[in-house]
Amino acid sequence: MVSSKEVAKVAGVSQPTVSRVLNNPEKVNAETVNKVKQAMEKLNYRPNSIARSLKQQKTKYIALISGPLHNPFFVDSTTTIVNHAKEHGYHTLVYFEDQGDNLSVYEEVLRQQVDGIILSSIFMEDPIYKELVASEVPFVMFNRRYQAGGNYVEIDNEKAGQLATNHLLKLGHTKIAWIGGPTYTSTFQGRLAGYQKAMEVTNHPVKPEWVKATDTTEKAVVQAIDELLLLDDKPTAFFAATDSMALYCQNYLLRMGYRIPDHFSICGMDNIDITAHAAIQMTTLTHESNKPLGLHAIEHLIHMMEVESEERKIMQLTLEPKLIIRGTTGPKQ
Repeated sequence: MVSSKEVAKVAGVSQPTVSRVLNNPEKVNAETVNKVKQAMEKLNYRPNSIARSLKQQKTKYIALISGPLHNPFFVDSTTTIVNHAKEHGYHTLVYFEDQGDNLSVYEEVLRQQVDGIILSSIFMEDPIYKELVASEVPFVMFNRRYQAGGNYVEIDNEKAGQLATNHLLKLGHTKIAWIGGPTYTSTFQGRLAGYQKAMEVTNHPVKPEWVKATDTTEKAVVQAIDELLLLDDKPTAFFAATDSMALYCQNYLLRMGYRIPDHFSICGMDNIDITAHAAIQMTTLTHESNKPLGLHAIEHLIHMMEVESEERKIMQLTLEPKLIIRGTTGPKQ
């Protein structure tokens, strides 16, 4: 097996220089890096990445704790994160939120030896936050975040809720229902607050029965729709706080024979790829950035993992929401 000493000899450099090229090429001048790479190719040298990781006390593994798998937003985010991490030499251990026993997911992650953690499954007052800080493993939150502190990237959820509701109000809808998830998460808490604020500012009080906090599954959303349709004062529009829930709404109402948006308008949020499909054309919200939230987060996590702790920058990024009007919202009939 070819050794790094032989590579150094062929490249005309010292062995420590070869080591620096392998571990921190950005700290070595380009000409030297090129010489070492050419020598490695000539000798067919394959560095022992596991041994180097142990020596550096790094594993080149990160843990991703994602939201529920039934929401395509988290599937898309996972793909983005895993691919970007791979491009930078990191392997990703993926864990999806278990709504029945989320603590066990965190316990499993904290038992692993990883270089960093990226997560979207955290509550506003989650006790796990202090354990994450105490672990001293770099971590970044995206989409959802803890009530205060930490590194995170999110959308301004309250503004998004206002934007969606104001759009429906301008179309003449005054009876608007909100369908979302647990309000102990920053996403749903903010989106509900924005909806309520937009309704109150325009003197359209929210009736308690118009607000449906669910577990975000299709079964729960369908049940919420059934309950809303039985109301004497039933809504004419729905702000579904994620696209996955908006799609459940759309599908169920269409199957019941209703026309969208003639009978009901629906606005989602997240701008997942399928919402732009010609057969769906869901009105939705996204954020003012050319990068997905997950990409912002993984880029920052990699920065945190690859610099000394005193050089780490804080990222607390709240992006402005943007409305994308498509075919599922229209004037009240």
